[in-house]
Amino acid sequence: MGGETLGGMDLECFTYHGGNLGAARALFPDAPAPWIDLSTGINPHAYPAPDLPREAWTRLPDGADNARLEAITAARYGAPDSAGVIAGAGTQSLIQTIARLGPRSRVGVFGETYSGHARAWRAAGARVETVATLEALAAFDVAVVVNPNNPDGRLVDRADLLDLHRALAGSGGTLIVDEAFIDLLDGAASLIPALPAERTVVLRSFGKTYGLAGLRLGFAIASPDIAAPLRAALGAWPVSGPAIAIGAAALADAAWLERMRPALAGEAARLDRLLVGAGATILGGTSLFRLIEHSDAPGLFGRLLRQGILARPFAGRPQRLRFGLPSGPEEWGRLERALAV
Repeated sequence: MGGETLGGMDLECFTYHGGNLGAARALFPDAPAPWIDLSTGINPHAYPAPDLPREAWTRLPDGADNARLEAITAARYGAPDSAGVIAGAGTQSLIQTIARLGPRSRVGVFGETYSGHARAWRAAGARVETVATLEALAAFDVAVVVNPNNPDGRLVDRADLLDLHRALAGSGGTLIVDEAFIDLLDGAASLIPALPAERTVVLRSFGKTYGLAGLRLGFAIASPDIAAPLRAALGAWPVSGPAIAIGAAALADAAWLERMRPALAGEAARLDRLLVGAGATILGGTSLFRLIEHSDAPGLFGRLLRQGILARPFAGRPQRLRFGLPSGPEEWGRLERALAV
């Protein structure tokens, strides 16, 4: 395979993003089943999807259905009336489409973060640079901020993002803020309610918060100059009928989200205690994932794989691992026993 190695194992297949259970099973075919996937940062408590009418599967989505979903989304996220709310087949699809729409720009990405942004812009012909400070982003044509950051949970204040937008606006620059993991924070953390009137787009993930990543649903909340070309580029029927129906039900269910916030925060604290007890240092994270440093992270990663548990390693950072939350008592018990070995 010829990729990054950790503890003698070739793990390139695990260091782009989480969720590669097929590769884990191939490496460790005798590991206990079912596998526990802690590599993705997806809510292990999925929203209880409602029964869907047959028409959600059998007919093309109606434009009015999509508009209703987007109106519910605008209300949930507090989008201003001037903003465009655009549903797509997951935020990764939106990231790639936005990159193809832009000119072959100089793109600045804030800090070590989700690599899908840099990959999408490079594939579109842009020159991409990772920078260590928010202020440095003002020198680029496009500035990308993941907020809270994946994998360390770093959070940028809304006021600082607005200052960055003003600095970019002087040279016609565009601000992209990826808020995939912000739903579980206080609403004041999001840029959306204060979305600038031009050259700004905020991305929101549905699947991570609501535990339904396989549904492939995400949103771009964009200023009008970006919203119109983005909607045109996505074309007709960018979201499936089942995704529209389930997304609308979940996003309208404020009570479910309010219950999730303290429950997931409590589980993240429980995970911290287990990881610290296994010799890890907690570097940060969100309520859906924790980033650790460990003196023998490669060894720990391998031991967990042998126990049928997949965490998330990092290319170039061999002493770091990221852990999502287990689902239910059995998974918690298996993780606790594996960490104690």
